[in-house]
Amino acid sequence: MPYTLITANRNYSSWSLRPWVLMKALGIPFADRLEPFTKPVNYEEFRAFSPTGQVPVLIDEDRTVWDSLGIALYLAERHPGVWPQDEAARAFALCAAAEMHGGFSALRNDCTMNVGVRVEPRPMRPALVKDVARIREIFEEGLARFRGPWLAGSAFTALDAFYAPVAFRIRTYGLDVGKGQAWVDHVLAHPAMRQWEEEALAETWREESHEAELAEAGEIIADYRRS
Repeated sequence: MPYTLITANRNYSSWSLRPWVLMKALGIPFADRLEPFTKPVNYEEFRAFSPTGQVPVLIDEDRTVWDSLGIALYLAERHPGVWPQDEAARAFALCAAAEMHGGFSALRNDCTMNVGVRVEPRPMRPALVKDVARIREIFEEGLARFRGPWLAGSAFTALDAFYAPVAFRIRTYGLDVGKGQAWVDHVLAHPAMRQWEEEALAETWREESHEAELAEAGEIIADYRRS
């Protein structure tokens, strides 16, 4: 019986993208169930299938696995390729993925995820400048040490999945990640990322609080979403 992966809006849900693109890239079959954000707080509705009231959630028969990192670790015990085989690359990937999972709050707050738009951002706060500089450092180190084209070597792994939402943010806000842009271009061209983007552009619903965060982030200079 295949897994069921529960995610939210393609335009907004950066956490959902992580396991979705990982499973697509590795060819792990799953039933794709979308539960959209319909209001600023969806906790009570999402509690029907998620113990935290959040997405993503992986259903494996009678077992519920929540949190994007928890899902990646769960899948790694059952499927090859989630993490790099090389020990040095795996250590780098584990640390960098954990860093993304628990950090970069300025990037999350100031550059809200919205796949279908392009934004002229407001002047960056020092905390955001620091986050972008650290992301650039991670990208450039991974590509230099493990020779690409992915962040931990020649194969797509959970590390790339965890930074996939950042690639959309970099494009949306025109953030400078130096030589790391080579990875951004590469991951955005991946068939799974292109599918996610196509589905995001096709979405017609808008959620008020997410749109308000986008307006606070800067001036929208292009909107490719279906109206």
